[in-house]
Amino acid sequence: MLREHDIEIRVRYQETDGQGRLHHANFFTYFELGRTELLRAVGYNYREIEAEGWMLVVSEITCRYFLPAVFDDVLRLRTTVVESRGARVINEYQVFRGDTLLADGRSVVACVDRSGRVTRLPKRLLLERESTSKGR
Repeated sequence: MLREHDIEIRVRYQETDGQGRLHHANFFTYFELGRTELLRAVGYNYREIEAEGWMLVVSEITCRYFLPAVFDDVLRLRTTVVESRGARVINEYQVFRGDTLLADGRSVVACVDRSGRVTRLPKRLLLERESTSKGR
């Protein structure tokens, strides 16, 4: 599984608030886009995963805002898989304009079956364990 993926997003007019800034709620939409595109980059998509009987649902999400973005800014969203094991995936996000960090966030996504019961992630969504000096 790919650990990190960047995408470019241009702030659309309808995503801004009355002050002309990117509305804070849209950062969560961007995070969703980052997760979706990271999966797509490794050859998977949510539609396939759901067709196989697994749903990936957000159980926790946060965002810290540092600087605003405005209409027509070109942003870079970096999505990083921090952990993928058991029934959950933890992602971290960084939103940049150029080299300037505008916001960061974190989400925990749980894997559930069609009945909504928590279940282990499909093997293909698990991070490969990095080898250690102990040879594991």
